[in-house]
Amino acid sequence: MSGEIFSSKDEYKSRSVEIGGIANKFVSLKEKISKSSRGLLVVFLFFALWEILPRIGVVDPMFLPTFSETIKTMIDLMVSGKLFVHIGASLKRSIIGFGLAVLVGVPLGFLMGWYSKFESYADLFMQSLRNISIFALLPVVLLFFGLGETSKIVIIFYGAVWQILINTISGVKNVDPIFIKAAKSMGVSDKELFRKVILPASMPSIVSGARLGAKIAILVVIAAEMIGAKTGLGFFIQNAQFNFMIPEMYAGILTLTIIGLAVNYSLVWFEKKTTSWKGDLDRAILG
Repeated sequence: MSGEIFSSKDEYKSRSVEIGGIANKFVSLKEKISKSSRGLLVVFLFFALWEILPRIGVVDPMFLPTFSETIKTMIDLMVSGKLFVHIGASLKRSIIGFGLAVLVGVPLGFLMGWYSKFESYADLFMQSLRNISIFALLPVVLLFFGLGETSKIVIIFYGAVWQILINTISGVKNVDPIFIKAAKSMGVSDKELFRKVILPASMPSIVSGARLGAKIAILVVIAAEMIGAKTGLGFFIQNAQFNFMIPEMYAGILTLTIIGLAVNYSLVWFEKKTTSWKGDLDRAILG
């Protein structure tokens, strides 16, 4: 009899925990939808103003075509394939430059963050280079590499690498010492310590640096294409402006905005996937 009572109590507790978990998930989902709705409302109001102001004459339609006309122009450019040529060229340059920045910035950041002696040698030189404006170096890059693809990739790499490097260093230095001590007390090797403790714990900071680096890569590639290129969104936007093709110019700018948002939220998703262990750890600690 008592065994049945205890069994019923355990079953009741189990169901209560399950219901509580479902309720928490529902509340969390509701909050996310509410937050997204507020953001979408502001975007909708912006596009509505964009549509209305040129129509009522507050803004000259020659300088700001309506939102609907801009969308129609963008669709026409996509159907013709013209826009995709420029998108492909810009993305190719950005991906190569950003990829090189990650390949250099992350390992170098781990070295500087973990080995203080190495950082003492490299920090002054790194800080000196980091504080030189990208655009101040552009004439030097063009002098050495010319107007081809190499110069654009070099300048994208230079712009993106510092955010990745600094955030990686910060991530490594801010790893909780308790995690490191606990791992060492279990006798893990340096390789295992890096793979199972340092890398996962510093990942949020690295991804934050990658988000900033990706943003800078997109901004820099547009500027570089405006200076010397025959393809790419930067060239397309500037060429449209020079030839007074205003709807095409805004279509290029809107395309660039969409690409930037897609890259940002892709990295946010990647950060959540790679740091899901943090939520489990917090729940374990807080009960």
